[in-house]
Order: sequence, then C-alpha cells, then structure tokens
Amino acid sequence: MKFAERVQFVRPGPLTAAGIEILQVNLGYRCNMACKHCHIAGGPSRNEMMSLDTVEAVLATLHAHEIPTVDITGGAPELNPHLDRLVSESRRMGRHVVIRTNLTILFEEGMEHLPDFYRKHSVELIVSLPYYTEIEVDRVRGEGAFMKSVAAFRRLNALGYGDGVSGRTLNLVYNPPGAFLAPDQKSLEQDFKTELNKRYGLRFDHLYTFANAPIGRFREFLVRSRNLEGYMEKLSSAFNPQTLDGLMCRHLISVDWNGLLYDCDFNQVLGLHAGGSPRHIADFDYGLLSGRTISVAEHCYSCTAGQGST
Repeated sequence: MKFAERVQFVRPGPLTAAGIEILQVNLGYRCNMACKHCHIAGGPSRNEMMSLDTVEAVLATLHAHEIPTVDITGGAPELNPHLDRLVSESRRMGRHVVIRTNLTILFEEGMEHLPDFYRKHSVELIVSLPYYTEIEVDRVRGEGAFMKSVAAFRRLNALGYGDGVSGRTLNLVYNPPGAFLAPDQKSLEQDFKTELNKRYGLRFDHLYTFANAPIGRFREFLVRSRNLEGYMEKLSSAFNPQTLDGLMCRHLISVDWNGLLYDCDFNQVLGLHAGGSPRHIADFDYGLLSGRTISVAEHCYSCTAGQGST
C-alpha cells in the first residue's frame, strides 16, 4: 500500500504540519567523510554550500517569527564558513541551537575553535556514531575514523558536554549499518553508555535510533546488494501508526543550502518541496507553512517503522 494511502487508512485526511517548532538548516552537502548510509550522499567532492545571503535570509526569518529551535545540519555543517554567524546570531535572539556533527570534523584545519565556541553558545550537539567499536565504525567511515571520534568525544566531555549537570547536551544518533531496522532504542542506549564508558571513559546524554531512508547513497547500496525490495517490505511491515503524531516533518520546516523549503531533510534529496506554500526562505510565510499538507512518498515508511523517527 502506498504511504499516503496507509496514512489515510488509519486517520482522517492527509498528513499535515502541526506548527513549526524547529527551523532545520542544511548548510551544504560537503563533508569530510563519505559514509555508506548517507542519505544526501555527502562527501569531500560535493560543492553545494549555503551562501551568506541565504544565511541572512534564515536569520531574518528567525527575527520575524518565534521559532524556538534552530537545527543545523549538512554534510558537515562546520565546513560552511558562515556557521559561526548563524549560531551566534540565533543564540543572540534566544533560540536553542542544535548542531549535527560527525566528530571527526573537529580535527580538520581551521576547526580547532569549535568545541569552545559550542560551549560558549550552549549549543546542543547531536553526534552520529555508527557503533561503539573501532572495527564497525571504521568499516562505515574509513580507517582511523573511530579513534578520531573518541578523541573529539573526550575533548567535549572535558568541556562538560554529556555530564548531565552543566546543561551542555551531547546526544548520539545510531543508524543501522545494513538493510535492517534498529534494535530497541532504550536497550541500545544503555549498551552504548556502558561500553563507551568502560572502554574509553566517555559519557553522553541520550541515544536516538533511526531507520535508514532508502534514498541517496543508502539506496544505491540497496540496489547493488539486491536488497531494495526486501528492505522496503521490512519498513512497510513495521509501520506503526502511533508514530504519526510525533513525526519530525510535522513540527519543523527544512531549508536546503540554496534556501528552498522542504518538509524534511529526506525530501530535499528527492526534490519534494513543501507543498502549497512559498518555496524559498526569503518568502517565508509562517501561517501557510505551519498548517501545510506534508509531501510524502514511500521513503516515509522509514520514519514510521517500529519506534519511528520522532
């Protein structure tokens, strides 16, 4: 059954937004790594990067509307030279700022100041980490990636991140390394906490599990391995209607590197613009966007499978 039909089978009408609590800003697809499961196929060869003019348009939108949280992502958002301005001005306006990071980026040239910068502005960090063992992480991200992540993790811990006391939040994100669904989030979080602390003395606040969306580089893997049909069946079979109210797309609007508006970061990849509303951040209309109909397709099953992506 098509995802849109599945939604209307369990609730009246299409999926719609329930306000805008988060402005998600994708600063570009360039990244220092090329992870096998990356839905935007980010990597060192990507040139898409948000300009200063578009960053200013994002800030103008935040100034005009009471959107409480700014969620900054990429690629590696740290590679955008305008990150510091976006963060500092968003914090000056009293917005909560979240940055999604792969940790290894903190060892790139010119990034040495970022841990202290994040602490100064009370930035919440969401760290992607494939697993708590070296062999698994390096298999996904390349040789040496895990130990770089551990070193960056330790530096952030030394600044108070993840201690549960200072208010400097450090959360982890886990994506399965293959064509299967993530295990129970609560149990996996405890495993990560126990193993990372026992092996390396690391600490963090929470872990979130997400199913991989069958798009971008992960879809290419599914096609090559002849797992696409089977994976889609797994996602569809695991559809959980109780996830619909909390879906991220219902509570945020996503801005791509070029300033175009989408319901989520996944829809960016597929070119599914936020429907029935202005298409660019410069024409932002809070009234229209906060009640819009969500653009959906079959990849949306990844956010409603099992525990869901809420």
